[in-house]
This record gives sequence, C-alpha cells and structure tokens, in this order.
Amino acid sequence: MHSEQSQGNGMGSHIHPPRVGSVSVRGPHALYFENLSRQKATMEKNINQRKLRVCVATCNRADYSKLAPIMFGIKAEPDRFVLSVVVIGSHLIDDYGNTYRMIEQDDFDIQARLHTIVRGEDEASMVESVGLALVKLPDVLNRLNPDIIVVHGDRFDALALATSAALMNIRILHIEGGEVSGTIDDSIRHSITKLAHYHACCTRSAEQHLIAMCEDHDRILLAGCPSYDKLLSVNNKDYMSVIKMWLGDDAKSGEYIVALQHPVTTDIKHSIKMFEFTLDALLSFNKKTLILFPNIDAGSKEMVRVMRKKGVEHHPNFRAVKHVPFEQFIQLVAHAGCMIGNSSCGVREAGAFGTPVINLGTRQTGRETGENVLHVRDADTQNKIIHALQLQFGKRYPCSKIYGDGNAVPRIVKFLKSISLDEPLQKKFCFPPVKESISQDIDHILETLSALAVDLGGTNLRIGIVSMTGEIIKKYVQPNPKTYEDRIELILKMCVEAASEAVKLNCRILGVGISTGGRVNPREGVVLHSTKLIQEWSSVDLRTPLSDTLHLPVWVDNDGNCAALAERKFGQGKGIEDFVTVITGTGIGGGVIHNHELVHGSSFCAGELGHIMVSFDGPDCMCGSRGCVEAYASGIALQREAKKLHDEDMLLVEGMSVKNDESVSAVHLIQAAKFGNTKASNILKTAGTALGIGVINILHTINPSLVILSGVLANQYVNVVKDVIRQRGLASIQNVDVVVSSLSDPALLGAASMVLDYTTRRTY
Repeated sequence: MHSEQSQGNGMGSHIHPPRVGSVSVRGPHALYFENLSRQKATMEKNINQRKLRVCVATCNRADYSKLAPIMFGIKAEPDRFVLSVVVIGSHLIDDYGNTYRMIEQDDFDIQARLHTIVRGEDEASMVESVGLALVKLPDVLNRLNPDIIVVHGDRFDALALATSAALMNIRILHIEGGEVSGTIDDSIRHSITKLAHYHACCTRSAEQHLIAMCEDHDRILLAGCPSYDKLLSVNNKDYMSVIKMWLGDDAKSGEYIVALQHPVTTDIKHSIKMFEFTLDALLSFNKKTLILFPNIDAGSKEMVRVMRKKGVEHHPNFRAVKHVPFEQFIQLVAHAGCMIGNSSCGVREAGAFGTPVINLGTRQTGRETGENVLHVRDADTQNKIIHALQLQFGKRYPCSKIYGDGNAVPRIVKFLKSISLDEPLQKKFCFPPVKESISQDIDHILETLSALAVDLGGTNLRIGIVSMTGEIIKKYVQPNPKTYEDRIELILKMCVEAASEAVKLNCRILGVGISTGGRVNPREGVVLHSTKLIQEWSSVDLRTPLSDTLHLPVWVDNDGNCAALAERKFGQGKGIEDFVTVITGTGIGGGVIHNHELVHGSSFCAGELGHIMVSFDGPDCMCGSRGCVEAYASGIALQREAKKLHDEDMLLVEGMSVKNDESVSAVHLIQAAKFGNTKASNILKTAGTALGIGVINILHTINPSLVILSGVLANQYVNVVKDVIRQRGLASIQNVDVVVSSLSDPALLGAASMVLDYTTRRTY
C-alpha cells in the first residue's frame, strides 16, 4: 500500500482510478486548476482593491492652506490611497518665505520640487513661468504616474499643472471651481474647470456655475471649503500668545488690523495706486497693523517698493511679514479689529469669525460674502479708505458659513473613493439638447433676442415670441385639437409660422420652451402622462419633432412649473429664495421654488398641487382619485357645479341670462354669486376653502415665504385662501404673504424663461 501511494504521487506516475466505495482523491490536474482559479481570484481581488495614486500639487502659501486638510485626509487612509506631493511656484522662493518648509513641518514627504517661477513680477514673467512649468512637469508626472491629480483654485501655476495633466491623460480634481471673483483669475479658474474631470466646489452658486458651464453634474461635489475644516475647529485658548508673537507684547485682541493686498493683473497701475492709498490710510488711522507681502503676480515688485518707500517695515505700528502659518494666521484674523485688502481670505475665511472686512477694488468682485464685508469698489482716495476703517474697525458680526460647515474633507475623501478608473477618461460636457446647429450669417447684434414659447392647455394652444424682458412681441392662439396627430401637426405648423414671422419682426429665436399639462420629464423632453384634460397625451416626445423641424434647442416642462419659473424671472418671485406658485384655471397646478431653483422631484411629480387631497369622499377628480383640490376649485369643477344649479333652475338670478347656444361655465357661477345667489356664493366659498387647505398643507410641508396665486380664478380665491390660512394654519405660517400674480401669461412666460435663463447662463 505504501509503495503504491509513493508511485501514485511521483512525477509522471500512472494515476489509478478510485475504487468503488472509496473516498475520491483529487489528482494533480484538479489541484492545478484549483490553484489557478485561486490565483486568478486573488489577482482580481488585488486589482479591485488597488490603492488610488493621488498627487496633490501646491503652488503657494494660500493654496496649501486649502490643500493641506485634504492631504491629511488622504494620508489618514493608507490602505486606500498613495499620496505624492509636488511643490512648485512661490513655495520655493526665499522672498516669499520658502513656504515649502511648512509642508515638511506637517510631515509630508515631498516627491518633487520644481523651480518654475521666472522672476520679474510682470505679465511676461507670468507667461514664462507657465511655460517653464509646462517644460518641467511631464518628467515628474511620468515618474509619479498618478491616477488623479488635485489642483486648487485659479493661479497661473495651477493652470500649468492642469494643462500638463490633461495632455498626459491624468484625471484632474479641481478644488474651488465655479466661483466668480474678478481680474484674470476668473479666466484661469474657468479654464482649469474645462480641463478638470471632477470638481469639489464650496457654495451652491459655484455648483450652479459649473453646471452652467456644461460640466457633468454627477462629477460635481458640493463639499465646502477645506480650510473651514481647520478654522472651525481651531483651538482659541492660546490666541494671545499668537497675537503677541506677530504684533508685539503690547498688542491686544480686537485692537489691530490685518492687511493683505495683492496686485490686480488686469490693471496693475491702478492697483499699485490703490495700495498707496491703503498704506496712507493705515498710517493715518494709527492702529497696530500686521501687513503681509503680496503674492507673486505681476505688479507685486512695485507694491513691495511702495511698502519700502512708505517706511512700513520700520514703522513702530506695523509688522511686515512674508508668511504666517495658516493655523496662526486664522487666529490673527479671528481676533482682529478689522481686515483690509483684496485677498479672498477676507471674503471667505474671515466671515467664519464675524471679523469686519474692508474689501478694496475689483479683485473679489462677484464673490459671495457675508454681512461682515464692506466693499470699497472705487478705492481711489485715502479718505474713502479711512472712512471705511472708521465704519468697520472694532465691530463684530454674526459668523457666516457661506463657504463651508467644517466637513469638506470627509466629503472629498469619500468622493475620491467613489472614482472608478474603469470610467472613460474622456470627459463629457452636458450641452443643452439640440439636434442640429445651423449657423446664420447675419449680424444679430441689433436683433431682439427672443424665445419661442408654447403653452399647451386643456382648451387652447398658444404660441408667443417672448423677448428677454418678458415682452410678448406676438401671440398666436388656436383651439387645442383632440387627437395626438392633429395636435402635433398644429404645434409644428404654428411654430414654423411663428419662427418665420420672428425674422420679419427682427427677433432672433434662441430656442423653444414648451409648457404643457401633465407630468413631464424635462430632461428628456417627454410628456409621461396627462390627466383627462388633454386626451392622447402620454409618452409623447415633444423635443425631437420640434428640434428636428426648427433646428433649435427645445425645453419642456409642466405648466405649473412654468408658472413658477415665470414668477421667478419676471414676476413677484423675482429674488425670492423659496416660494410656491398655484395656478388656477381649467385645472389646478403649481410649482415649487426652493433655494432659487425649481423642484422637480425624484419622478417629476413635485408641484402637483391640484392633486393634494383635502377630503376622503369629495368629488371625483380628473386624475382618477377623489377629493383633490382640483375637484373643488378648478374651472371644470366650478362649471360642473354651475350646470347642476342651472339644471335645477337655481343658477340664474335677476339681471342674468344664458343664451340657448351658450354653454354654462364657471363665469356664470361667479356672475351669479355677484348678483346675490347664495348657493353660487357657497360653492365658491367651498372651492376657495379647499384651495386654502391645500395651500396650508404646502406651507406646513415646505414652509415657503411667499404663495403666488396665478390664473383666471386667482382674484376670486385670494381672500378666502388668506382667511383659511389665518383660521387653520399653525401660528408660524399665518402671516405668510399670499399674493395674486401680476403676469398676464405665466405659462407662456415660464416656457420662455427656460430658454432665456439658459442663454443668459443661468442654469435650469
């Protein structure tokens, strides 16, 4: 037995078949394939768990304050990431503090140091610096071979980094894109946005700007500012030692100024003159001042000369420094009596502490700011700046968290983990839908930029040419056909005629907006389904036939949503952050605006306000349910009740008549109520009460600050709705404004606004 086993296990030996009834023994071939499968599974597991190679590139002291928290977050997860650090730009220049040392002090290994700055501090040297960086970066990126590179902000060095990475097929995560400030920074920031594959932005407005720039919404993270993670958790216990270290032993909290002013590269001469006024004002104001040297942009050399000419470095009230570590700098800003200059820190980080800020000039024009910022756009005299100092110094403002809540880094790290390297490297741009683009060889500067608006209601089909200001230049009306084929044919015919007429009216049509009854998928331009008000109107693609025929981009949405959009752009909702529009007509609809944006809902059903149920056993509704607001308060519901009264000879009162060929409608019911018909009055009161209860449900659910009643029945219902809210609503909503729309054609104007908002770069 022993010898047989030995033979069987030997290399090249004969393999005996198992005996009947014995335990099966796996042969070497089976073991080989089993090992092969195990190795394959292990390889696949290793591939799936491969660490993401992340390169963080930093150019200067300012961007490192934003990138360092992210670097710490990446470093804290060594099982998921491999971090490499590249240092370029002014980090490596002695005149700017050799700030690469603070990266080393934070215990980060620097894999590459690239001297990329061509000295000169003028426009040409900035261009040469970008060129030098482009020459040096490829070797480093080839060596490090990152999966993704993290680039911050709007510096010219960052543009070189993004350009190199994009051309070398390396994914780019851009931090703080989508913001608007001023000068050449905007152009550089938006250029990096177009090169970047992923975006981590700080504010809702920045997110909307990125979407407006056709970036993929799925690749945009609203994270907040990474520096807020550190500054909101800063330890304030030892701030006095920091103040004394930088301003002297006699310095006191709240009794000093932090000054930080940079050149404006698009108007260097003016920015240097403004810096002179700033220094003269600070010298005259006679408070302790910590002044930081400007950045390395064109014009900085001249600004340093101005500082030395004024004797700032040797003045007893001034401390002039090249660099302050971020943790200490935010302590100094937090406890300053005022911050002055044009640094983004003043409009961003200072707000978190409520520190008074004087923002000089145009360098931060467009930035979102808290109430702590006083803007001096034309800082063209010393007296203006002194007056601003007198207004701001020593004040305290409520803390603002516009730019972050202290949780940006966890969001960004989670975002990085979600990136799949299997996704195509080629980025996609989300352009507005258009089948074909036809260039027109005309000078359209003198034309009226307009939208072709379509309102498809339960009764009529209306088309209008609408200008940017909301003027309906021309309107066309036809009865809405009963069948799908006739309806589509009429829409196309009327749109072609209107587009042709627009040329004669000197109007340039930018696109087509369609307002229609029913539930709509605005992303696809498809009517999903409609109520009985519009027959044969389910699963209808409106975008394709119109776009194919007119060669224009086409937007489609529900009529209630369009009414809300009209109020946002042209009506009483303009500038209101949260409001609701209720449209009263043949049916009842509406739209919800939250944070200035239209709410569609997960299945495009948000804003179906007419189908809020206000009774378990109320009248049948056109949607198939019972007791909806629309079953009580719509034009069709009132017509139904008017017919009932008329059939019972209880509608007409003295002074009223209905012709034999005339259909009884809601108009007759309202007229009867005005002539003293109590039954008609009670029906209208019940209808208004039902609408009011529906509005209360809206107020209790989403708590808007304004309710706008729109449509032909709005004036009839407004006072009843107000009374119902006062009688039945919670105390906190009883004073919410309820107003009647001032717009004559909200559905048409809303349809137009979808086109006009996009063409003016406001995203819909």
